Amino acid sequence: MLPFKSLLKNLGPGLLFASMAIGTSHLVLSTRAGAQYGWLMVIPILLANILKYPFFEFGIRYTNATSKTLIEGYLNRGRGYLWFYAIITLISTFTILAALYLVTSGLLINLFQLSQIPIGWVALGLFAFISILLIVGRYLLLEKSLKIIVSVLFVALVVTTTVVLYNGQVTQAANFTPLPFFDSVGVLFIIGLVGWMPTAVETSSWLSLWTIEKQKLTIEKPLLKDALFEFNLGYVLTGILAILFLVIGWFSLYGTGTAMSSSAVGFADQLITLFTVNIGEWTTVFVATAAFATMFSSCMTAHDAIARVSLDVLEKLSSKTTVRNPPKKSYFTITVLLLAAINLGVIIFFNANMGKVVALATTVSFLVAPIVGYMNLKNVMSTDMPAAARPKKGLQFLTYAGIVFLSLFALYYAWVAYL
Repeated sequence: MLPFKSLLKNLGPGLLFASMAIGTSHLVLSTRAGAQYGWLMVIPILLANILKYPFFEFGIRYTNATSKTLIEGYLNRGRGYLWFYAIITLISTFTILAALYLVTSGLLINLFQLSQIPIGWVALGLFAFISILLIVGRYLLLEKSLKIIVSVLFVALVVTTTVVLYNGQVTQAANFTPLPFFDSVGVLFIIGLVGWMPTAVETSSWLSLWTIEKQKLTIEKPLLKDALFEFNLGYVLTGILAILFLVIGWFSLYGTGTAMSSSAVGFADQLITLFTVNIGEWTTVFVATAAFATMFSSCMTAHDAIARVSLDVLEKLSSKTTVRNPPKKSYFTITVLLLAAINLGVIIFFNANMGKVVALATTVSFLVAPIVGYMNLKNVMSTDMPAAARPKKGLQFLTYAGIVFLSLFALYYAWVAYL
């Protein structure tokens, strides 16, 4: 185990991963899973976290061992790999950020009672503010601010869950009938939950790019075991928080017949009420602030990462030489602003319907997960990697198990949804 000082020094990519993951998948999907389906939804949550673990771990492993990003690894495997990932990135550009900013806008409206302002205008303000922060502060600002935000959320969530468990489960309605798991509605929900639990698999390249940025800020590159320990700490934290959110939804709403709103503002109101009813109305402003801060940090990390990934993919697709030059700083600024404009358009197009945007983003992420997982495995088993840094047999087996599980589930989804 790392000494505490060394752990603080190495905090970075794993922390950013945790902050990004504790967004829509936890606040929205885990809470809704507990509220609508009860404790049984802990099974797909655990399966997703366990079986998708290698896909994300390889983002840290490959970059630490080779000082190359996963995206450069895709290019080394063949331009077809890179083109496929470029298409995924393009889809993410139109879905992930819109979903995150939409939920965050709803929480901001709840926090400051801005119901008279259209959510599109609130989203515009968020896009503008976060774009400025990213352009001015870059990676270092992300890392420093998230250490505080994630700590506050974790404490608030543990306290809330403890109180919820102490109060006991809410009384079920007399005519309550549990929702079926394996009808078309249930399967579609599980698809969304697994697709973004703990987060989308394509974000493994985000970890890779953040690792490169972290290395630029340190005099000495951390050892592989230290880098993996920092990532594992963040990964375990995301899994624990997912279960806590599920417990809150399960104990507070399951069996009452209360449907979670598909409106970003309506859902934000319900989410804050879940916390304050159990702890006390006096905590409303603190809980609302913590929830908003969590989603705000997810927006920052995702916006930063998609901008970096987009630039990296475009640079490698357009370059005809093996020499990789870092993109100009002005390109990053332009990309951040362009992403803000595109996703604001998506929010307006969907008329701020959170359910539609989140469903689209999570379904796409689920369907491409096994392919991206296989691509990552090809990278870490390639000749790019020193033999000592390649994953052991157990981790390789878990990777193949995850690929098979997600592939079979995707086929089942296609059968239920289209036949």
